[in-house]
Amino acid sequence: MRKAVAVPLSLFGLGVAGLGYASVVERNWFRLRRFDVPVLPPGVRPIRILQISDLHLTPRRTRLINWVRSLASLDPDLIVNTGDTLAHPDAIPAYMRAVEPFLDLPGLFVYGSNDMYSPHFKNPARYLWRTSKGDSRRAIPNLPWQELGTAMTSAGWLDMNNATARLKVGHLDLHVGGINDSHIDLDRYDHIAGPAPADADLRLGVMHSPEPRNMTRFAADGYQLLLAGHTHGGQLCVPFYGALVTNCGIDRARVRGLSRHDSAYLHVSAGLGTSPTAPVRFACPPEATLLTLVPARPTR
Repeated sequence: MRKAVAVPLSLFGLGVAGLGYASVVERNWFRLRRFDVPVLPPGVRPIRILQISDLHLTPRRTRLINWVRSLASLDPDLIVNTGDTLAHPDAIPAYMRAVEPFLDLPGLFVYGSNDMYSPHFKNPARYLWRTSKGDSRRAIPNLPWQELGTAMTSAGWLDMNNATARLKVGHLDLHVGGINDSHIDLDRYDHIAGPAPADADLRLGVMHSPEPRNMTRFAADGYQLLLAGHTHGGQLCVPFYGALVTNCGIDRARVRGLSRHDSAYLHVSAGLGTSPTAPVRFACPPEATLLTLVPARPTR
């Protein structure tokens, strides 16, 4: 009898250890990823974009708040927040403390669905056969997303939800187009559609969820670099295999990191947080990304 239960008990112990690692260690093992992206005109000095995403912040996540603050040492030129910042109605002061060192810099933001709707428990297994699109049980947002936007725009950051903007970042002239979250059908690409100005030094597209239908339109309109979040990099990954799910229309191979979509570069952030109802990460550490934009190589 002892031999019969030894294997199940050992598997149970491994499961408990794995859950402890995913919820305590890796969830707080913040990483900085770095990429060079060749999108600038020849002879132009590089600039640095710091992308943060999917913080899912609650007021007491002190370690995450302090880690984000420490990124000021990177001396970025532009901050881009690709959404899902909140996970608690009282999290705005915590978030503003996290980004306080960056508020004098140019910044851009879009919303994710979790900036509007508070988290509730969902069976994680169903992500294997469907996305969470349409899962909100509420008709009216119950998180202070408007106050979040006001806090950022009051600091000079630009609200890019279904909007375009032109701004100077260091010595560069940027055209930016952004959309609200397609995961809750608030994206309105038609509001920003049309060729992006060819005279801009950089044409940047910003969104929360990397839906291919929107990315294709961005690329067709001449945007050179697209930034998104939402996927959590799969959140639970299998070593040597990768993400099991993406929770949107993008393929698993591009669930995080730098890739291409048609003529544009695409960067999908695996994000920094987890939902409070599923506070685990496995084989997919939380991350922020420093993108160094450099001149494109001349074509022959």
